[in-house]
Amino acid sequence: MLKLETVDVYYGQIRALHGITFEVEEGEIAAIIGANGAGKTTTLRAISGLIPATPNSIRFEGRPITHMKAENIVKLGIAHVPQGRRIFPGLTVRENLNIATSPWKKRGMSMEKELERVYTLFPVLKDREKQLGWSLSGGEQQMLAVGRALMSRPRLLLLDEPSLGLAPKVVEQMFETIKIINQEGTTVLVVEQNAVMALSVARRGYVLELGQIVLRDTGENLMKNEMVQAAYLGE
Repeated sequence: MLKLETVDVYYGQIRALHGITFEVEEGEIAAIIGANGAGKTTTLRAISGLIPATPNSIRFEGRPITHMKAENIVKLGIAHVPQGRRIFPGLTVRENLNIATSPWKKRGMSMEKELERVYTLFPVLKDREKQLGWSLSGGEQQMLAVGRALMSRPRLLLLDEPSLGLAPKVVEQMFETIKIINQEGTTVLVVEQNAVMALSVARRGYVLELGQIVLRDTGENLMKNEMVQAAYLGE
């Protein structure tokens, strides 16, 4: 579904990604783990068209997308949940969800099916739908950010550090929900510093260090890898 081949990204003169190559198959959860500053967020931003990357180096369902604007990439079926949630200030929960339907919603089209899905996954959002999004707790804001992305009807969901700043119990709930989203038919690419949680749900995993992929294997095998255990699992 998604293929990156020798992708370079620069911030001015600084090379942030060094020819990374990896793929995500339709229907799976794939994970990229790595320390802060490894290039995880840069990778997702390049896929989403938020920053330029090597021309023709990123393909979605066989189609090159590096030349496309971010809003057109969303219309293809890629939704990005950014690090830090980026809830729209001044908008209610319902309005934050509604704004994400713009890639597909036409006048008179109902979004009730999408809302029902989000409220089933995150019941607290239904209870808070008239509340301003910024006033939610950190965990609830993360739920809203994921729910907002789902409202765009994605086939590929990009998650940037979904566990960041959340209590351990909420982190577990979030990753259980990620598994459900995947089981319902959405392919997922998650980048995480929390290697234990990411690899526990991922079929395929990659280790990113200083802008380079240094290891690739199944999530299960990476959990058993001595280097990964020493560097990321605290063992």
